[in-house]
Amino acid sequence: MGDLTGVALVTGASTGIGRHLVEGLATRGMAVAGLARNGERLATTMDEVAAATGARTLAVAADVTDRAAVDAAVAQVVEQLGSVDLLVNNAGLIDEFEVPLWEADPDQWWDVVSSHVRGGFLLCRAVVPWMVLRNRGRIVNLASGMSVRARPEYSAYSVAKTALMRMTEALAGGLEGSDVRAFDVAPGVVDTPMTRSMPMWQGFTDWTPPERVVELVTAIAAGELDQWSGRFLRAGGDDLDTVRAVTPEDAARQLRLRPYGDADPVA
Repeated sequence: MGDLTGVALVTGASTGIGRHLVEGLATRGMAVAGLARNGERLATTMDEVAAATGARTLAVAADVTDRAAVDAAVAQVVEQLGSVDLLVNNAGLIDEFEVPLWEADPDQWWDVVSSHVRGGFLLCRAVVPWMVLRNRGRIVNLASGMSVRARPEYSAYSVAKTALMRMTEALAGGLEGSDVRAFDVAPGVVDTPMTRSMPMWQGFTDWTPPERVVELVTAIAAGELDQWSGRFLRAGGDDLDTVRAVTPEDAARQLRLRPYGDADPVA
């Protein structure tokens, strides 16, 4: 299955979806760097993946919201593994309690937004310029169903995931004409410690297999879905063979206002 080459950088890599992506990308031939705040758990994860796959891995402990830490982490990845070919912005927090926006703790609410938005921005800021210089690279921002349909009890997460979609579209527009592309990937409902902690998923059993997320991200890394740059894809919902064959038009799979009718001036 070693059909990929190059270096992948995955944030939130020590557990959950990030952990699945690290192993899936390593299995397919990429050298993989993982970022997470918990250095001990991250090192264990990356060592386990290296032992299981034979791939080169690197554990770099960093808080994705800390600009200096992100810059230092990316510099370490480049020095030890090489330039990043695939960036996966997966790290992020979730609302601590299922409460309406006005009852949320302001600091925790903002920490959730910052973890996704500031984190994604800082990683892109550190990685994308080198992709542009080499005219090669793919960026995947982990989206969500809450990117397009807000859940009132998860207002911070909804805001953050919607903002990431706007960031992806801005990236794709700025990168137009190059061989660097950006994508939104919603993983579906994967059985992870985060989803298990959310009351809304208690008793849920129809989990999205993590393999579907890995398949979608590896197809992006291989350049098979370049026509979807700047757009939303959903693991477990989108058939991979179908999206390979489809070229979306207009604003398909992008965030837009729906006009109220033909006379709507914003249509």
